Amino acid sequence: MFDPEELIDRYSVADRAIPHLRVNFIASIDGAATHQGLSGPLNNADDKQVFDTLRMLADVVLLGAGTLRDEGYGALRLDDAAVDWRLKHGLPAHPTLAVVSSRLNLDADMAALAGAPTRPLVLTHDASPAERRLALAEVCDVVPCGERSVQPALVRAALERRELNQVLCEGGPHLLGTLVAADAVDELCLTISPVLEGGDAGRISVGGAQATRPMRLAHVLTAGDMLMLRYLRER
Repeated sequence: MFDPEELIDRYSVADRAIPHLRVNFIASIDGAATHQGLSGPLNNADDKQVFDTLRMLADVVLLGAGTLRDEGYGALRLDDAAVDWRLKHGLPAHPTLAVVSSRLNLDADMAALAGAPTRPLVLTHDASPAERRLALAEVCDVVPCGERSVQPALVRAALERRELNQVLCEGGPHLLGTLVAADAVDELCLTISPVLEGGDAGRISVGGAQATRPMRLAHVLTAGDMLMLRYLRER
């Protein structure tokens, strides 16, 4: 396991007031983003420690509705040590959950929404089903971020208006593809799991217009045969 203070130092940003969108993914050494459809089986306790540290440092955790459903997200609650650290550093006890959804295929009573310690955000567009918006508004702030599709620039603007500047995106691949196309990614944290998956598992980024975005390697951490890579976007 890593020294917790070292991880905080490694992953902290210089100025939390400057908006920063960080993405966190895991992949096998042959590029598979999932094992039997889920990302969880690729990780281990060391990767989980990094994952938890990134959540502790975030103002908001951003993810697509499909990832929320497929990965079985529960309420976004940190452990006591993380809560203590956040409160000592002037942050709310828990980060806010923000879900990107075009079709609003979400249930207001799902644990990730109804059980959230901080009122979640659902980021959608003006053409999403009105009845679904009304139902979700019981437990979430439903925020339009585009006319007929969710626009990354408007997503970032909506979060920044709420002073949710430190964004941690946890997927999924379609959301990352959209963010890459829009040049909205400031940082990628990528864990390389020491397994070969084969099969037809997808990449960490899918869809969106093809775009080449140069990144700078900020650090490499090792835990046995697992690698934790941190890349920053050159601006």
